[in-house]
Amino acid sequence: MKNASTVFYVSLAIMAGLVLMGITMPASLEKVTSSTQGVITDSFGWYYLVIVSLFVFVCFYLLVSPVGRIKLGKQEDKPEFSRPTWLAMLFSAGIGIGLIFYGTFEPISHYMISSPTGQEGTDQGIKDAMRFTFFHYGVHAWAIYGSIAMALAYFTFRKGELSLISRTLRPLIGKHADGAVGKAIDVIAVIATVLGVSTSLGFGAMQINGGLSYLFDVPSTITNQTIIILIVTVLFMISALTGLSKGIKVLSNLNMGLAAVLFLVVFSFGPTLFILNLFTDTIGTYMQNFIDMSFRIAPLNEEGRSWINGWTIFYWAWWIAWSPFVGVFIARVSKGRTIREFVVGVLLVPSLIGFLWFTTFGGTAIFTESTGLLSISSLSPEESLFGVLEGFPLSMAISLLAILIIVTFFVTSADSGTFVLGMMTTNGSQNPSTPIKVTWGALLSIIAIALLYSGGLQALQNTMIIAALPFSVILVLMVVSLLKSLKKEAKELGLGQIRMDRKLNVDKQSKEDIKEAG
Repeated sequence: MKNASTVFYVSLAIMAGLVLMGITMPASLEKVTSSTQGVITDSFGWYYLVIVSLFVFVCFYLLVSPVGRIKLGKQEDKPEFSRPTWLAMLFSAGIGIGLIFYGTFEPISHYMISSPTGQEGTDQGIKDAMRFTFFHYGVHAWAIYGSIAMALAYFTFRKGELSLISRTLRPLIGKHADGAVGKAIDVIAVIATVLGVSTSLGFGAMQINGGLSYLFDVPSTITNQTIIILIVTVLFMISALTGLSKGIKVLSNLNMGLAAVLFLVVFSFGPTLFILNLFTDTIGTYMQNFIDMSFRIAPLNEEGRSWINGWTIFYWAWWIAWSPFVGVFIARVSKGRTIREFVVGVLLVPSLIGFLWFTTFGGTAIFTESTGLLSISSLSPEESLFGVLEGFPLSMAISLLAILIIVTFFVTSADSGTFVLGMMTTNGSQNPSTPIKVTWGALLSIIAIALLYSGGLQALQNTMIIAALPFSVILVLMVVSLLKSLKKEAKELGLGQIRMDRKLNVDKQSKEDIKEAG
């Protein structure tokens, strides 16, 4: 296949083996993924918490550091996309379906089903539910994305490297980045990406099916979810063939526009004052407990540890598994921006938007449940959003809008996924060929179907956690490599010396003034 690298064929063979196992031995695949996931969460939970906190620290350091003025590109490079379009594209790729799937379900689950602090059904339980939802979808998630995207953008557009994960490690591994070691690193990144995107496609299919089931009594079955995936596959293939500046750009802006309409409807017709008060209070408790939540592992509380494994560790693994895909994509659309602007745009703005979204939808779900209007917690995860919307004026129209948003997020995630996988398996090509993108698009859909067939939601979650572990090591090395290179460049540019020179000049002037006054 034209321009396909060795990484393409090796990754394709490994993923084909996984699909074959999922179709022919679904029970065995579910058993293997479940046992492996258990070992990882029990033995490496502390590791996930530590490294993700490290990524947060690094991003904030770069935000305030003098190196924040360095461009992700040459000095004369200008951003390819406007700031609103840039934010829409990275937000759609970075959160996408997860925002819709968990927007109502996670807060109501923490409140009524399994509280992170054991306060189900109480006023304190409401506060804890929102605080931990902010924690899972806030700065930590975007720090993972930001770290890998910044490394890729820096080495690709400023240092002239190929847009590959392996090339970001050149300061650490030297010429091995071009050899077998580099190819092995890229294969691991591709596998993590495929599993990460496929998992999200599975979530999307389940929620579309859940919405149709809630509204029209369409059965929630593997068959119907397979049909949904196949239909959406056709849609995102069409979009993928139009290129980055057309298909993905248009869809990302459409996503944000439709999501904004749904948000305004729920915010306006829902418990607005409750939402505003809850948002304000949760921002405060989130900031107060930021460090405590970051390192919370509950070593002496088996029930608490189980909750952390099922939620926090799962999320950190999900973000890490998604990070090659999101990182390559964000890097691709961020050329020409400074590191400081990048950190603000990738870390802070999306976190704030997510907080508003979760407070509006999660807060409305909690209000609906706590006032006895409807038991949202009794619904399945994929139906909870539609249960909340049932109490609104024109509920059918709003619910259909929600399904449309899920579809567009679904298409955008898959479209972006095929584009990124094409880049990763054609030696970093900024515009991968159509056959490569079509191949990956088809495989993403097939794997999503295989995972659903072999164990549904639990199989999807298990696979995410397994895929994340090996890539997490690579991600840590990427951050170290980035810091090493930035330190060297800062020294060459004299960035670290500027403030010191100014201070010396000020001190010298002060001494002269004192001497003259004396």
